[in-house]
Formats: sequence, structure tokens, C-alpha cells
Amino acid sequence: MLSIVRACALVGLDGSVVEVETDFNPRAGVPSFTIVGLPDNAVRESRERVRAAIKNSGLAFPNKVYVVNLSPADLPKHGPAYDLAIAIGVLAATDQVPLAALERGMFIGELSLDGSVRHVKGVMPMAYAAYQQGFERVFVAASDAPQASLVPGIAIIPVETLGQLVEHLYGLNTIKPYVLEKDTPESMSTSLEGIVDFSVIKGQDHVKRALEIAAGGNHNIRMVGSPGTGKTLLARAIPGILPQMTLEEALEVTRIYSVADLLQNDHPLMRRRPFRAPHHTISQPGMVGGGTIPRPGEITLAHRGVLFFDGFEN
Repeated sequence: MLSIVRACALVGLDGSVVEVETDFNPRAGVPSFTIVGLPDNAVRESRERVRAAIKNSGLAFPNKVYVVNLSPADLPKHGPAYDLAIAIGVLAATDQVPLAALERGMFIGELSLDGSVRHVKGVMPMAYAAYQQGFERVFVAASDAPQASLVPGIAIIPVETLGQLVEHLYGLNTIKPYVLEKDTPESMSTSLEGIVDFSVIKGQDHVKRALEIAAGGNHNIRMVGSPGTGKTLLARAIPGILPQMTLEEALEVTRIYSVADLLQNDHPLMRRRPFRAPHHTISQPGMVGGGTIPRPGEITLAHRGVLFFDGFEN
């Protein structure tokens, strides 16, 4: 029997829909579980996580032949975010989940061996990709529901365990969609807690005036002086005089930090402008982004905020 479940891959800062095709052959001889479609080691290891999670959830895992194809096959698949989709695909192929319940749904999450659904990075751009492609709901770990629910127009279903999800798909124990209190520019926090305020900096009036002009015009700033004269302190005060981010700007920054896995689960929306101060020994990929598995660099993480180089001449 063949089943098709939708998951999502991260491509830079964007999500790309992935079809998880699972073929179950109960008549084949030697049992096997094969995953194809350019999976990395973390994806290949999902075979054991999925097998254990299904069994420990009180469900059946027939010891037969399974072939899982992650389509499109030419797109590299990284990380454990496909665990939940693969598990649901196996259950659907073995007639333990109704296929009709999988329509217009996307499944994102890592599985632990006991069947619990765990956090994965980049949930917000994945949920946004689902919204763009016309999906009606996205199933994510309960801890990831707050950031996923920042995407409007799509139902976010918070899942604690694989067994709970199966009951939901059968309509036995319906999970209510997660509802996040809506943030607006008026309701977004204006607290300066943790931010240096210009009022606590004594003197340096001419420098503060220059910083105000530069911040107002989005100009670059170069501060030259002996160590201990307050350059770093003044730089850290700049976010406090920048205009508050609009909701659209906050969502842009939140999307970047979701991919970098730097969001707080309880307060996912980035309300404050970021301040990034990389060390002068940082590598080029760390600064501009990239790597074997692409991730945002410091320049990207400073989007809509302040990028501060201490000791730029080094």
C-alpha cells in the first residue's frame, strides 16, 4: 500500500514542501526500511526513531519491507524534522491512519523513542510555506506551536505524542488548534529592559548627538578612541533610540531567528531590534552565512537592527 504525507524542507530562509511517499510491501521476503531522496545521516537515522516511537505508542510496526521516498529527490534533506511525517506515512501505509485525514495537512517534528514530538528549528518559515501552498493545517510539536502560529490563515495543531496525533486523525480525541494572542504594533512591548538607555550615559553629548543623526538616517557609524572611553556602551544604546519595529518587520526578523533556532518558545515574536556584536575572530561563513547546512550569518541576524564590530581593524 502507498501513502503520501507532506513535510517541509528548509532552503536558506524559506520552506519547500516535501512529499513523503511510503510504500509498504507485506509480501516481500527480507524485512527492510529504506529512505531515499538525498537524506543526510539524521534523516536516515529516523528509521530507528520511527520504529521505536510507533511500537512504544502501542501501534503496530509490521516487520516487512518499507521504501520511503522524499520528493523532490534532488533536494537535499537535513535534520530530524521529517520524523513525524515518516511515522504517519508508515501508519497510513499499514492502514493504521485514515488517508483522508492527511489531506491538506503538513507534518513537522522530531520523534523521541517514546513517541513524544520534539522541537525542530525553522518551524515558522515551514508553516509559511504551507500557507503559501494552500494547506489548511500544520501539525507541529506543542513547543513549536507559538512560533508557527505567527503565520496567519492556517491552523496550527500542537502535538504532544504520536499516539495523541493518531487519535486526533481518527477523530477520537480532537486537538484544538493553537491560538496565539495577536500582536499588533500597539500591543507590542516597548520595554527597554536589558537595553542600555542614553539617559544613563553621562557626558559624551556630541557623540550621542552624532549617533542620533546616524540612527535617524540609517547611516554607518565609525567610532575611534582609546579603550575604556565608552564606545561599546554607546553602541549598545543605539537599539533603544531606533523606531519600534512594525509587525511586518518583526515577522521578518522572527523568521530569520527561527531558522537560526534562536527564538524563545514562550515569546517567539522578535519585538526588539537585534543587536549583534561578533568577535573579530569570527569566520567568513559565520559572518555572511552559509556552510554545509546553510544557516544565517551575523549580517543576516542583524537585519533591521544593529551590527557592531568591536575592534574592526583586527
